[in-house]
Amino acid sequence: MMAQNSRKVVREAVAVFEDVSSLEAAVDELRAAGFAEDAISLLAGHDAVEKKLGRMYTRVEELEDDPRAPRTAFVSEKNLGERESWVLGSLTYLPTLIAAGTVVASAGAVAAAIVGTAVGGALIGTIFAHWMDRRHAEWLQEQLDRGGILLWVSTPTAEDERKAIDVLTKHSAHDIHIHEIPVVEP
Repeated sequence: MMAQNSRKVVREAVAVFEDVSSLEAAVDELRAAGFAEDAISLLAGHDAVEKKLGRMYTRVEELEDDPRAPRTAFVSEKNLGERESWVLGSLTYLPTLIAAGTVVASAGAVAAAIVGTAVGGALIGTIFAHWMDRRHAEWLQEQLDRGGILLWVSTPTAEDERKAIDVLTKHSAHDIHIHEIPVVEP
């Protein structure tokens, strides 16, 4: 969509959530309504905001309509668990499969190495999964402490705007509005 002055702009629905479960439910419904994953974004973490803007914000509302506000893809708590399982599986099974390729040469020593690798991979995977959980929770809490979790939904059509507003309202978001902001190149 082009503005009258030929600058590229994007129209979005904006909302702030006060709890993760309402956010999750809203995003699930937005996806069911046809919004693609890349059409839904959240405010990035503290470090990314400070690095990009050169300052920290007091309230998330300060960044709702700031085209420079750094964003990140929404990651569901459910998807986070699936990704952790994938990482754990990769750290457990990949080294085992690699080691299994050498079993033919020296069966006894390699069998012990396979078991050791699998146990070590599982331990590393578990530690990494807990670290991911903690970082995700800290990132969400950081926003909640500053007024809520900020969500943007790309709404290229009037119908998309109506659907997004309906879903966001249904799931108790506040400060819901549509804005048109210039596209900021990275």
